Amino acid sequence: MLRITVLFCLIYGLNSWSQEQGADNFPPPEIPVAIKATRTTGKIAIDGKLNEPEWQNTEVVTNFFRVEPVQGGEIKNPTTVRVLYDDKNLYFGVFAKDSLGKKGVRMQDLRRDFNSGENDVFGIQIDAQNTKQYAASFQTTPYGNQLDLQSFNDSNTDRDWNALWSVRTQRTDEGYYAEFAIPFKSIRYDKPIEGVPVEWGITFYRLARKDFEKTVFPEIPQSFSQNRMVYAAKLTGLEVPPPSANIRIEPYALYQYDENKVGNTITDKLSEPKIGGDVKWAINPNAVLDLTINTDFAQADVDRAVNNLERFNIFFPERRQFFLENSGIWAGGGNSQVRPFFSRTIGLENTFNAAPAPLDVGARYTDRNENRTIAALAVRQRDTDNSPASTFGVARYTQNYGKENNVGAMVTYRLDDSSEDLGVSSQNNTTISIDGFIRPKPEITLSYLLSTSLDSETGDTGYAGRVFAGARTNKYYLGYLNTFITNSYAPDMGFVFQKDVMYHSPGGYAIVRPKWLPFVRRWDPGAFFNYYHDFEDFGNFQQASLYIFPIYTWFKDNSFVEVSFTPTWQNINFNFAPLGLEIEEGDYRYTRFLLRYNSDRSKKLSGSIRYDFGNFYNGTRTTVIAGLRYAPLPHIALSADYEHNNINRVGILQEDLDTDLYTASLRLALNPRVQLSTFYQYNSFDEQGRWNVRFSWEYMPLSFIYLVFNDTQTDVFDPVQRSTQFISKITFLKQF
Repeated sequence: MLRITVLFCLIYGLNSWSQEQGADNFPPPEIPVAIKATRTTGKIAIDGKLNEPEWQNTEVVTNFFRVEPVQGGEIKNPTTVRVLYDDKNLYFGVFAKDSLGKKGVRMQDLRRDFNSGENDVFGIQIDAQNTKQYAASFQTTPYGNQLDLQSFNDSNTDRDWNALWSVRTQRTDEGYYAEFAIPFKSIRYDKPIEGVPVEWGITFYRLARKDFEKTVFPEIPQSFSQNRMVYAAKLTGLEVPPPSANIRIEPYALYQYDENKVGNTITDKLSEPKIGGDVKWAINPNAVLDLTINTDFAQADVDRAVNNLERFNIFFPERRQFFLENSGIWAGGGNSQVRPFFSRTIGLENTFNAAPAPLDVGARYTDRNENRTIAALAVRQRDTDNSPASTFGVARYTQNYGKENNVGAMVTYRLDDSSEDLGVSSQNNTTISIDGFIRPKPEITLSYLLSTSLDSETGDTGYAGRVFAGARTNKYYLGYLNTFITNSYAPDMGFVFQKDVMYHSPGGYAIVRPKWLPFVRRWDPGAFFNYYHDFEDFGNFQQASLYIFPIYTWFKDNSFVEVSFTPTWQNINFNFAPLGLEIEEGDYRYTRFLLRYNSDRSKKLSGSIRYDFGNFYNGTRTTVIAGLRYAPLPHIALSADYEHNNINRVGILQEDLDTDLYTASLRLALNPRVQLSTFYQYNSFDEQGRWNVRFSWEYMPLSFIYLVFNDTQTDVFDPVQRSTQFISKITFLKQF
């Protein structure tokens, strides 16, 4: 603990010594700034040109506030915004001036839901129900890519939410124009009250990537994002239509061919058409009902291979669209240690191998207003040759109080049917969770979670919990995280990274913006202490590490370098064999070192390197991870990554092991709506190579044609095993 005390004293000393910190955090305004939208009677063509006379006869927003690279001061790349509306749409006309014009544009590719940190971006955040805890964000680039997301409390973001809206852009010698049309039907708002003016919370933000200049409207402190809606301006002048029936249907049809081979022998083959679809019904401005029938996820991204050398379970994020939307409302969402509900448990057989299982039908209900949130999800999973059918259900209630506080409860229930053919009886599993979020001051965040599980098969009751407290300002971050999981906690619809564990993680870092290093944008030296012990036996130590990063630095072009070291203490008192290397039970102490660098990721050619070396249990391990990305123009993006592990004299047998993981991808785009992406990965550890090729054409807004090819070959087996899949799919979206 002496080391931690000394280090935090050093952090505070560096923070005080720094000569350029920018202004401190400032509180939200008591009276928000107001901007006015103007009704238009003429037709607005969404072409990115802003040549209709109505654009010149409305209020102009110009007073943006700079938050990067330093807070406040003169803006190098100014932005102007105008707002119009008619009976159907809300329109935003944007001119983003660039000091270099077209030459200043930074773009990596034309995919939807792009990486907003690597490109030039303009975004609009709307809180139409004035909750101050929620934002719907609509973002674009100079090439007209679309990114839409939902943000909850500026701490949990749902990037896979898709709304129906359009945007077009035009690049000029002075910058770029963007013209948005957001249908009122795509925005949830309360029914207008006669005589009461309509006012919505709104923020704008822009990233001019070549200078890493981020500007926002209205003023928001540097330590918060544009989604911190307690700082939002008020959009006034609106005469919105009363909310009406809002139904969105999305049927699909596909043909799927699967083939599994062992050597040259076909062991399994599937060739069949399939139909199904989704329905979204906005029952009222607050309540939405989603239905899915014969659910299909053919277009979902494939998981990347991972060689796990740690004692903890690996968290693989959800990639399926139906479960991604509104995922931030569930208790435990946003963390990868304890989740009482984790949707990836749905659609898997209840077997050791957890093979995919088809879904017959699902429904999700969400009812959210400024005071509370009610949500529920139910899914029916079909039986397979190896597993009986299952029913999944989750119910959630959250009550808001104060400006940015809430408390909630959640129940999950899984019922596995009985099956005479499989010789299994019916089983059920339940979790009950209570959680909350508290923000007493803008820079302080507190959150908590307590969950219990009840399992009919074992009859056991288990518990898990999580507490977090953090303070973030323009000058520092300090935080403490505690997680505990009992040995009998068994959330069959959830995820835990380990059982019978108590985890503590205090730490923090300074945020230094030094004048005396003009090429440095930000330097964050600090440390985190990670300590694990048994929950059942508090005195039984498991593992501890002290992550110390004296160099953690972003340069002016947002390239990055890290130099860190991690003293580690391990108590191995169980059977542990990472990648087959059996570790002898006992105590181990070793230190690992890390050097990491990535160049400016917004440039046409960028690269990264990570060199991780040092002792590893009773031997040594060196890991090198390198990446290269080449995007000569936004229509073409090629990337290649390589990971090498060199392990020497580790384990009972003091074995040596080398593993190599090769990854390559190519994305070709005719425009943001027609794209071809390819992905290949080879893992030398299990001698497995995987191809994923996907063509997508958004022929109408949110209506797609997909062609997908997957191929996996595993050479470690004799004979070789191979699975091949081809899928053609068409979806059609219609909003009424």
